[in-house]
This record gives sequence, C-alpha cells and structure tokens, in this order.
Amino acid sequence: MGRHDAAMRSKRSPSTWDRARGHGAAADWSTIRALLPSLWPEGEPGLRLRVVVAMFLLALAKGVTVTVPLIYKHAVDALSQHPGSGAVVAVPLGLLLAYGVARVLAGTFGELRDIVFVKVAQRAIRTTGLDVFRHLHQLGLRFHLDRQTGGVTRAIERGTKAIEFLLHFLLFSILPTLLEIAMVTAVLWGLYDSGFALITVGTIAVYIAFTFAVTEWRTKFRRRMNETESEAAAKAIDSLLNFETVKYFCNEKHEAGRYDSSLHIYEAAAIKSKVSLSLLNIGQGAIIAVGLTLVMIQAAQGVAEGRMTVGDFVLVNSYLVQLYLPLNFLGAVYREIRQSLTDLESMFRLLREPAEIKDASDAQELEVYGGEIRFEDVRFGYDADRQILGGVSFVVPAGRTVAIVGASGAGKSTISRLLFRFYEVGSGAIRIDGQDIREVTQDSLRASIGIVPQDTVLFNDTIRYNIAYGRPAAGPDEIEEAARLARIHDFVVSLPQGYDTRVGERGLKLSGGEKQRVAIARTILKRPAILIFDEATSALDTQTEKEIQVSLREVSRNRTTLIIAHRLSTVVDADEILVLDRGLVVERGRHDVLVAADGRYAQMWRRQQDVSDLKLRLAETKERQGQ
Repeated sequence: MGRHDAAMRSKRSPSTWDRARGHGAAADWSTIRALLPSLWPEGEPGLRLRVVVAMFLLALAKGVTVTVPLIYKHAVDALSQHPGSGAVVAVPLGLLLAYGVARVLAGTFGELRDIVFVKVAQRAIRTTGLDVFRHLHQLGLRFHLDRQTGGVTRAIERGTKAIEFLLHFLLFSILPTLLEIAMVTAVLWGLYDSGFALITVGTIAVYIAFTFAVTEWRTKFRRRMNETESEAAAKAIDSLLNFETVKYFCNEKHEAGRYDSSLHIYEAAAIKSKVSLSLLNIGQGAIIAVGLTLVMIQAAQGVAEGRMTVGDFVLVNSYLVQLYLPLNFLGAVYREIRQSLTDLESMFRLLREPAEIKDASDAQELEVYGGEIRFEDVRFGYDADRQILGGVSFVVPAGRTVAIVGASGAGKSTISRLLFRFYEVGSGAIRIDGQDIREVTQDSLRASIGIVPQDTVLFNDTIRYNIAYGRPAAGPDEIEEAARLARIHDFVVSLPQGYDTRVGERGLKLSGGEKQRVAIARTILKRPAILIFDEATSALDTQTEKEIQVSLREVSRNRTTLIIAHRLSTVVDADEILVLDRGLVVERGRHDVLVAADGRYAQMWRRQQDVSDLKLRLAETKERQGQ
C-alpha cells in the first residue's frame, strides 16, 4: 500500500465499530463512543489542534452569549432610573454599544468555530466512508451475490450523512446548549433566590425527559421508513438494470406494482412519523410555555415587592427566551440524532459483516516460477447440503493449456472461483507452483491470474478506462496494443469518440461480442502469469471467434492457461481436456483421443457438430432465398 493510501486509512480499530451494535440506549452510547476517535484522530496533530481551538471558540461564544442579557439588564436599569436626563444617556449608550459588540462576537466566535472544525468533520466522513468501501471489497463473493446493491448503497449514503450530522451537532448543539444551561442556572442562582434556578432546571428536565420518551416511541416509524425506502430503491435499481428483460416479458405493470408495494408501506410509516412529530412539538411548546410563565410570575412579584428592578425582570425574561430557542432546537436535534443513529445501524451492520476469506497471519507473497496449477482432491459446495465438486484432481503444467468442458451446472465456473479464492475449498488443496493458495496473500494470488469471465460487466466509463482497468498505469500505446490483440482496435477507432467512447451502464451500449473483446483486451493488458478463459468467446459469432482464438493462442503461448468452455470448438487444441459431470472428472485426454474413445466428450462433440451443420444449412437456404 502506498503512502497516499496509508494516509487515507482510518485509524479506528475494527473492534471500535464492533461495539456499536444492537438497539436502545446502550447501543446509542456505543455508537457515540465509536465516533469519538474521529474527533481525536491518531497521527493527525493538525486535526487535534483544530479540535482544541474549536472547543475554545465554543466556550468563548457561549461565555459572550451569557453576558449579553446582563449588559441589557444594566442598560434597562440605567434608563428606567434616570428617565429624561440627558446627562446620563452616555451610560446606557455605552452599554448598548457593548451589547451590540457582544452579540457580534458571539456570532463571530460561532462561525470561526465552524470554520476551524469543518476539516475535522469532513476527514471523519472521508475515512469512515473509505472504511466501509474497503470492508465491502474485503467481503466474500457469497455476501455480494446475496445482497441487493441498492440497499447497500443507500445504507452507506445515509450512514455517512448521519456521521456528519452527529459529529457537528453533538459538539456544537447539544454540548453548547448544556453549557449555556449550566451558566444561566449559575447566574440566576447567584443573582436571585434558588426558585428561579429550580424552575429553570425543572422545566428543562421535564422537557428533555418528554423529548427522549416520545422520540424513542417515534424511532420505530423512522426505522420502518428506512427499511422500506431501501427496499424500494433496491427494487427500482434491479428493475432498471434489467430493463430489457422487463420489456421482453411486458412486465412494466408487474414491476410498477412491486415498487408501489414498498412505497405504500413507506407512505404509511411516513404519515405516522409526521403525526407523532407534530404531537412532540405540541408537548415541547406547552412545557416551555409553562416554565416561562412561572418564572415571569415570580419575577413580576419580585419587582412589585421592590426586591428586583425592571432590568432584573428583563434579564430573567431574556435568559428564558434565550434558552427557549436552543432548547427548541435541542429537541429537533435530538430527534435528528436518534434518526441518525437509526441510519447508522445498517452501516455498522455492514462493518460488522465478517470477511469470509482472510489471509493467514503468516501469509506470504505468491512466487510464480512457471505457473503450474494443481487441484488435489478438491471438494466444495456453496451450501452444506449441496455439493458441487466431489473430489476433483488435475494438473495444469506450467506453460500448457488445459480445458474443462461439461454441461451447465457441472461445476466448471466453480473451479475458476476457487482458483481466485473467492471461496475456500471444503477439503483438498489448490496449489500454484507447489504453494497452497490458502497460505499466500489474496492480492498476490489474484495479481498472478487473469480471467475473461463468461458474463462481462464493464464500468460506466470510456473504452480506454475499461481496457486500462487491467493495469491502470499502462500507457496509451500499451492499451491500443492490447486492443489489437483482442481484435477490437479497428472497431474502436471507427467510433466518433474513439477510445473515449462511453460504454454505458454495465456496458449496455456495446454488443455482447464487443464487451467480450474489451474484457479480453483488459486481461491481456494485465500480463498475468496464469490465464483463465471462462466461456471467453461464448458471445461471439463464428468468424470473430476464430479471429480471437488466434489472438488467444498468441497471448497464452508459454503461459499456463485454463479454458472453461461449453463450446467444444474452442478447446480442440488444448494439451488436455477434462470432462466434468456432476462435480467429477469423468474423462480426460486430448481432443482426438476423446473423440476416438466414443464416450461423453464424443457425444457432446457430435451433438454440437450437428447443430453447427444445421446452422450452416439454414444460412445457405436464406442466402439462396435472398437471391
């Protein structure tokens, strides 16, 4: 890993995230504790300094905010005690100027605090998003085949947004509000009798307890909204990615019905969430109003009895109104925090998902000398009760070509997935140049193997990008040379945008054969020691297939090559052909030997030859009819 990648790696330990699980208050505190390291990142003294400065500015802002009503009180007292006296107007004018300066400073300190802290927050979002992204790529193929992409992306999107909200508002809304409440309570207790402070604290306590209780009750509606929203998004993405299939079967109404069923559930949950929110707002407003009324009555009695001045009355009112706004905001923030914690649950669930395939603690780099592949009594099943390979053994000598053929479901593609170590073998071993692939690093293993898969999926980018994906550091000349070997260069340069032509979502703007040739070029550019062709020419017409086979023979010369094929015409030149049936090797040998043996391979060969002859006769008939 380069220094740039290392700098972007989050410093959090995975165990920190592991503690953020479950539901309820304990889980919420675990989630908050999991976020705390983001506020004090290791190895980042600049960011830590920013946190300290932001906290200092926060304290300054709240200190100035609390002094504003005190200045206002003295100004009111000065005016009320000397009405109409021009000689003393300078005194309240100075206080009023101080009042204005204090308000400006309070706002300025708050904005400066945000400016200083924004880099800390954004770095936390960046590193956390990178943690999730890397973790998803570390998970096994089984996880990605079972999960719906739309649901995963929505979980990540909501989770990262929730982190930004939590980092900002926990520090700059709840913490300063609690600090201001403590300061105001201390001022009221010091200036007046304990009744003012007790009413203020009591009102706030009831307000917070009511808010927490109702918000907890409302959380289930928000969680249901998230679940149905993810479900709807997943259905929409799945349907749109399979647009052509939907059209083939005229199932637009069916897809709309599936999507609407999720939206209907979301609608019901959203209505309940909004109604409960309004009830919460009504209760909060009533609590604040009662507390404010009680304090104002007590202050008015103090003025009437001569124990307090008009300025004191204004001071108490100002403090309560000043607290009312952040308290009201605190309620909204708490609701959002609870919702954000709910949003984080699904993302933390992804982070807790264990990686099925892990490097051994003492894993070494794979050293490829010649590239010999050896399967030793390999047994495997995707499920415990469904065995795919029942004891497969074979050797692909270094620099030679071995083909594996068989009917669909025989286990051919499973062999390539096991070789890439997308799954662990149930028993037996797979070795490359004598090294058990379970004892080497996954990166070094996969860097040594190139594959052209049966189902080619391209990135929604340019042809140049998709070919260069085999080796991103390759130059333009190398990319074009790979394209020539894959017999796609002439087609690409004929396009208006050439190599900068965008291929569309999953490469849908290209034909099946064009996509396959881009995939072949990508693998050629990788320059692997071992090549796997998994139905590499299955989407090509006969003429193009013959052209590419010449290229594949050139590319695979002196390279260990494993060909997985259903079309037997692609494997006739292989050094050895293995016939796989129900997870077992039932025949092996060269093409001519297997045909002469008149066994399973010979039957498949004759059947495919009959089909080829039929296609040829049909083509000739159409040609004569056209004449």
